Parts: sequence; C-alpha cells; structure tokens
Amino acid sequence: MTPRHQRDLGRRKVLFALGGAAVALPAAAAIAPHALADQSGEQKAGAAAGALPLTIVNDSGSFGNANVHLYIVGNVDGRQVRVTPEGAVVPVAASDNGPDGFADYAIGLAGSGGTKLSLPYMSGRIYVSLGAKLKFKVVTDGNGDAALQYPAGWVASDPNYGVLHDCAEFTYNSSGMFCNTTMVDMFSVPMSIRLTGAEDQTTGTVRAGGRAAAFAAVKQVEAFSRLVVDDTRIIAPGHGLDAGLFAKDYLAPYIDEVWSTYTGRDLKVTTNAGTFTGRVRGERFTFDGPAQVSFGKPSTRDVLFCDGALAAPNDGTTGPVAAVLGAGFNRSTLLSHPDQPTADASVFYRTELTNHYAKAVHTATEDGRAYGFAFDDVADFASYIQDTAPTGLRLTLTAF
Repeated sequence: MTPRHQRDLGRRKVLFALGGAAVALPAAAAIAPHALADQSGEQKAGAAAGALPLTIVNDSGSFGNANVHLYIVGNVDGRQVRVTPEGAVVPVAASDNGPDGFADYAIGLAGSGGTKLSLPYMSGRIYVSLGAKLKFKVVTDGNGDAALQYPAGWVASDPNYGVLHDCAEFTYNSSGMFCNTTMVDMFSVPMSIRLTGAEDQTTGTVRAGGRAAAFAAVKQVEAFSRLVVDDTRIIAPGHGLDAGLFAKDYLAPYIDEVWSTYTGRDLKVTTNAGTFTGRVRGERFTFDGPAQVSFGKPSTRDVLFCDGALAAPNDGTTGPVAAVLGAGFNRSTLLSHPDQPTADASVFYRTELTNHYAKAVHTATEDGRAYGFAFDDVADFASYIQDTAPTGLRLTLTAF
C-alpha cells in the first residue's frame, strides 16, 4: 500500500479544497472562498449532486438528540455554502445573520435514533455542538463576496469559545469521498466516521475512557498543561503558542540538535519521487536526489503548524520531503532514525521534548490513528479514510 503521505489525497488535499478553511484563524477572520480542487464544475448552488447518504448517530451518552446541533458548511465552485436539512446547497449570505449578528445554520437531529441526511458534492466540515448552538457569522471579504467566519475554539474571545463543539472534514466529489476526524486545532468531542463503498472503513473511534485520559495526559506535562480548557477541549500547542499558553521556544533544543547532528551525517527521506539524501550546509538542510530541495531551520511554531520553513508546496518534491520532516520533528524520530519516514509507532514521542498533545490524542483512539498535527498522514497514522465508490457516510458521537 502506498504510504498516505505519498498519495494525492489526504488532509492537505481536503484543506486545499476547503480554501484553507481548516487553518488557524483569528476570531475575526473570515474564510475567503477558493475554487475547489477536483470539484465538478457542473455543481450548482441548490443542487445536491452525488447525494451521498449521511447518517448522524448520537451515542455520546451525555447529551440527548435535542441538545445536539449539526452544521454542514464549506465550498462549492468558489462559493461558500451551507447544506439545509433537505440536502440543498445554499450560498451563505449576509442577510442570514439574525438580530444577534449571527447566522443560525443548525440542523436538528431526529427525536430518537439516527438522523438521515444527504451530502452533496462539496468540500467542507461537519460541525457538531452540544448543549448550545454555534454562532457562525457571514461577512464580506476583500472581493465583495460573502464569506463565513468559522468557530475558533482555541481563541478565548471567539463567541463559540464556551460552546462544546468539534468537527470532521471532507471532500466529496465525482472522484469519491475523502474524510477525516481532525484534532489539528483542538480535541473536544469524541467522534468516529464510517465510510462504506468499495470498502467498509471506520476511524477516529475514541476508546472507552480515552477522552478523559487524553485530558489528564496533557495536563500532566507542565509545558502543555495550560492547553487544557476545563473539561471542554484541549487546544493544539500551535494555537496555544499563538495565545501565549505555550512556549515559543519549546522545541528549540531538539531542532538545534537535529541541525547539529545532520551537519556531520546524512538523513535519508524516501517519497514517491525517490530517495533524497540531506545534510545541513550553511544553516540550510539541503537534500539531493530526484531534485535539490532545502529548508531553513524551523521554529517551534513552524514544526507545530507544519508551515513556515516546513511549508509543503504541492510540487511532488519539496512538499513530500517537508511533510516527512514535519512528522519527524513532531514525533521526535529524526535523531533516532536517519532513514525517514519510520512506520514504527512504538518509537514515536519517546523524547522529553516532543508533541505530547499529538501523543495523547493518538493514545486515545482505538486504532491509534489521529490528526494531531497537519502532517500526521505521513506513514498512514492519520484518522483519514477515502473511497472512490462511496455508498454512505456515518458520523457517530461516541461516549465521553
């Protein structure tokens, strides 16, 4: 099987299709629409192309169906849209904002049992909120188009900060369904996704007691403890860094040691394009192989967001090498394993300076897969599934 980070679709492809909707956003930021990757040009607002059956199951054990609110929002052909309870695709509009200044796009669950819906061709997110509704706001972007402000549960001033909520991400088009449960921004509501079609796949299921164990594990590491927000969520360390809750230089000693170590020996990185061999030369980590690619020394923030010096362009060379480096830094395997990527999860997160948040959310899931950082799909450790002939998607809120 081709390693996930070498495939064409993954969370990074989902994010591209979302127009960057899943990246870190300040509370007041709107998400500008972009053309979807691999999206059918024939899909029009109001149509429900594809009409994939979607079932929502509330097995939370903590909230009844009447207290669970569902939202399906995203992009179609460069327009920001929402999905109605009937499965229609409707462009967001400033007139959707009510007297309180927010748009109510909530879809209620059935009185009991599973809730049956239809999912059209689009890229987006399925949000759930428990106990209270989310406050989306439609604004006007720099091009004069309607744009939607998404919840940012890691920003204390965000109107949804006090609301228990989470989401799954997806891109659904004529090529198939590509979806994941994401903890890249935060971990709050345990949920799993089941995708049927050519295969029957499930991922994201949090083991019994896993949520509480993840909260406890993060809280026990002093450098990460401030990321735990009561019993509501754990904020990812990158967002914590931006909020002043996490040290900006936390990973600096490990990064420095990687730079020092590979000044005197080679690091090999294998991707679909071939094997790249790199050393630090003149403060840049330079790799030779199918192409020459190089990287400046990343900051802690670059590592946690897999961005900046570790940004991964969709070029088939620099991007895949950046992804493997980003995963190696977050999993702290670059010093112990000079041949990357390594697929042995038992060696991940073994050093004192590591991404303890990612470690905790992986430990919390039944299959050991999670999206604890953006390049967690490297070597197939992400809670991501895909099917080119899908017949149904089920999102289950599992026990707290």
